[in-house]
Amino acid sequence: MQEAVESYHELLADEELAGASVEQLQAAQHAANLYFGEHPLSISLRPRLISAAEWARAVSAAESIGGALATLEAALLADADLRSELELDPLEERLALAHPGCRLSSPSARLDSFFADEVRYVEYNAESPAGMAYGDALAEVMDSLPVMKRFRRRWQVRTLPTRQSQLDCMLQAYREWGGAASPSIAIVDWKGVPTVAEFEMFREYFVSKGVPCLIADPDSLSYDGTSLRAEDGSEITLVYRRVLTSELLAHGGGSDAICRAYLDGNVVVVNTFRAKLLHKKMSLALLSDDRYASLFSRQQRQAIARHIPWTRRLREGRSTRQGEDIADLPAYVGEHRETLVLKPNDEYGGKGVVLGWTVDDHEWEQVVRMALHETYVVQEAVPVPRELWPLALGGAVEMVDMAVDMDPYLFGGQVGGVLIRLASSALLNVTAGTGSVVPTFVVEGETGESVS
Repeated sequence: MQEAVESYHELLADEELAGASVEQLQAAQHAANLYFGEHPLSISLRPRLISAAEWARAVSAAESIGGALATLEAALLADADLRSELELDPLEERLALAHPGCRLSSPSARLDSFFADEVRYVEYNAESPAGMAYGDALAEVMDSLPVMKRFRRRWQVRTLPTRQSQLDCMLQAYREWGGAASPSIAIVDWKGVPTVAEFEMFREYFVSKGVPCLIADPDSLSYDGTSLRAEDGSEITLVYRRVLTSELLAHGGGSDAICRAYLDGNVVVVNTFRAKLLHKKMSLALLSDDRYASLFSRQQRQAIARHIPWTRRLREGRSTRQGEDIADLPAYVGEHRETLVLKPNDEYGGKGVVLGWTVDDHEWEQVVRMALHETYVVQEAVPVPRELWPLALGGAVEMVDMAVDMDPYLFGGQVGGVLIRLASSALLNVTAGTGSVVPTFVVEGETGESVS
């Protein structure tokens, strides 16, 4: 795969080709409204190029862990003591235990990973995986660049679209719920969130496929005991939920209409509120904890050992790591700052995440002390791959060393695309304001043609 990357970079050595590609990247993103808040979604002139063999490895790993997570969810539903490890509040638990009306709690989900020598998953987004419409549109932009057109003369590549898979899994959930006619979709999140451009892309896409769709703030919805309705009075039968459960419940007020309609079984919500069980960071702690190994098959245990880093809830007392006893977990965490990460159990966008090697001993000690009084997980650091990326900076192209992650989407447990983020630091998150998104192109071979 290095040969394909080098071939791409060699093309960018042509200043005229590179300049035309920079102009096209900027103009096309502006025309397509590819912005996160006020920032363009991508400043990279190259997509993530991955070989077909590497992509197959990533797919196999993600689907193996997806199966283990499904096993864990079943155990959480059946065992109140196990479920107590998640620290759900009473309403979260009530919503999670209510039957969602469809087979899957998370028809679509995203596993966030770093793919160095091995794939290592550090988080699971079970509630509201973002970036799909952005990624599809960005792939179209990247494919239109003069440099990519030249690259395609030599290399056979394919993109990994996701919007149709998202719509398909939503319609499947709707049919399982009992919907017969075409649903009326509402994409639900707060007004003014920086991802509104993606909501608009999804709305346009759904409508183009013959499915009515609107964008709604939770507070604008009403419920009369029978029907969930939008501000204009139209009935909503399928909610594409982008607002997180924790934010919805914290807000209260009129935003509880969606919860009441869901509990009464009068609307189907994707992803369901049951998704909260695995969305908690504790889900990976339960996967990797020796105490719960008997929940999983031999194949699942092997996948967990291979792909899930050591993760534990941070609390007083003993623990284990790779079969070795830890007499005092907080003391152990305090002594191994440079190889550990602390994460709040229920946050997103990098909020509250502390990378041990980025702080000094005193600050780490304070964070550990604070985390013991809240619900945090501690996780071993994993190798973060870094690559040179051609970035459009100030109208010119500069080669910059960037960290890169790899976050496959799962639709019904099957991989159907991927989110790739770049950042100068190891904390890769566009929400945190430190990242850039690039689409993925699978390189399937050479065409035999010259690129000159």
